[in-house]
Amino acid sequence: MNPQQTPPLPPQPPTPPDPMASSQPQPVAYDSEGRPLYAAPPQQQQSTPVEPAQPPQYVHMARATEPAKQEVSPELKAKHDAAVKAFPSLNLSDSEFVISAVRRHPIGLLLPVGITIFLVAVVLSSLINYPLIVASMGVLNPPDVALVWTLGLLLTALFLIGGYIAVWVYVNNKFFLTNESVIQEIQVSIFSKHEQTVSLSNIEDASFQQHGILQTLLNYGSIRLSTEGDETTYRFQYVANPKEQIAILNNAVEAFKNGRPID
Repeated sequence: MNPQQTPPLPPQPPTPPDPMASSQPQPVAYDSEGRPLYAAPPQQQQSTPVEPAQPPQYVHMARATEPAKQEVSPELKAKHDAAVKAFPSLNLSDSEFVISAVRRHPIGLLLPVGITIFLVAVVLSSLINYPLIVASMGVLNPPDVALVWTLGLLLTALFLIGGYIAVWVYVNNKFFLTNESVIQEIQVSIFSKHEQTVSLSNIEDASFQQHGILQTLLNYGSIRLSTEGDETTYRFQYVANPKEQIAILNNAVEAFKNGRPID
């Protein structure tokens, strides 16, 4: 043997696997026969310490009890005050004024006024010709003339009151266009009234309709509005000059949606 050569080292026993470095679960308990009862995942060393979780932070902001009022120019304030004075029944905002007040055409009064005049004329004519009517019918014991006249005048008063109420209900159906919305006052009867308000931003379509020779010659018709989303349709009938009213309405809607001032 060469004296300069180093004798080989004896074989080393295999190093047992490190349970901390193994990725497989390692047994932590055994039964009497040496079989593992359960296993736990290996513990992994953490290179950096884990910082404790920070509690959530809450920011409390105070909200004003009353919203800030929008500044209104003197010119707009003057228009609003004039509209409130002219139409006290309308609920207008601080910067809202009436552009157009649409009234119903007088043609709609023809039916209630005509019926009232006809009924009153029949009653008065019957009272005046009461003796002739009784004689022609051969009534032996006719009612007293004073009593007949009293009942006839009461009936005439009832017809006149009914006709007045019909005219009043017709006239009090109104349609207003403002710089912010469309307001329709609907008078159903003397004790029944409701109001519909539609913002100009919600109006999708506005049109008018005229049917027949009479509406064309007398220049009246109906206005129709449709809104976005709920597809609600609003109608206002017997409108005088509906084409002009729709033109004013469409111009107001377009100016409002584009942010332009409305005169």
